[in-house]
Amino acid sequence: MRKDVYDPQIIDTIQQLVSECDNDASDFAKELITQMIQNSLKLLQGNHDIGQLKLISRSMKEMRYAYQVFNHYKNKRCISIFGSARTPEIHPDYIAAKNFSAGMSSHGWMCITGAANGIMKAGLEGSKQESSFGLSIRLPFEVPTNSVIAGDAKLISFRYFFTRKLMFTSHSDAFAAFPGGFGTLDELFEMLTLQQTGRALIVPIVLVEGKEGTYWKHWEEYLDQQLMKNGWTSPADKNLYYIAKTPEEAVEHIRKFYHCYHSSRYVKDILVLRLNKTLSQRELGAINLKYKSLVASGEIAMSPPLPEETDHLDLPRLTFHHTHSDFGLIRALINDINDFSP
Repeated sequence: MRKDVYDPQIIDTIQQLVSECDNDASDFAKELITQMIQNSLKLLQGNHDIGQLKLISRSMKEMRYAYQVFNHYKNKRCISIFGSARTPEIHPDYIAAKNFSAGMSSHGWMCITGAANGIMKAGLEGSKQESSFGLSIRLPFEVPTNSVIAGDAKLISFRYFFTRKLMFTSHSDAFAAFPGGFGTLDELFEMLTLQQTGRALIVPIVLVEGKEGTYWKHWEEYLDQQLMKNGWTSPADKNLYYIAKTPEEAVEHIRKFYHCYHSSRYVKDILVLRLNKTLSQRELGAINLKYKSLVASGEIAMSPPLPEETDHLDLPRLTFHHTHSDFGLIRALINDINDFSP
């Protein structure tokens, strides 16, 4: 007789197995692993075909291994660099990407690219090898791994685009996009969509290209004429990206983003902005007046860490009951906070 995965005897067996594998893990970690095992057992009872089981199994293996690699660098700022795999090494965009990644690396940042040639190779050439990650994907018509990152322990190979994108998203404190094709635009628009809808934290998205380039000018013209003009995006959404005139300006834009602002999180409906300095009453008054549409109730105020928080407890907080909308305005708020700090 088939047992239910929630049968007390099954749960006890799973919990005993989890404890034998690592009895020092927290109770919450053990509970999450127990739930994963229960969900895996449900696959046996849900008439899933072999193709579905392979996809789920491979996806979990990819995520587990990638997180394991990145977990060694939790305290490092990382930037993901997107762009065409077909950009020649003599092209101005290639040179710009190389200079940009060198600039970010000089300030202690680690650079993540898709590990192929073109812009992805340039992004790794500019940074130091110890400051580079490569997230390669197996494609029949592209070189999966360039010579810069080949053989490096921080090279991670993926079968699926969605697990690869998850790693770009979850480990990046900023994104830089250089001219490219469908893949580049897919990555860029996904990052914009995630931030616009509040499904990812607000981080800088800079658009960069070589000297005398017009790629991003025409790209923005399309957005203005086809999306903004038709009401499919709002004016505040333009705060979510920044078109830099030079690689150096792109580096400075990203650095300024983290000048006063540090990081953020939600505690239920309360948006918590961690800062590197306390704002004055005059500065608080200015942002409350300008950004009152973001506040569902109460006001924007300085606050000590909330009881639910466990990270960066030494930093001052700016907190408010957020409407969970207008995330482009959240980006503008962060800009103003950074402008307050000398």
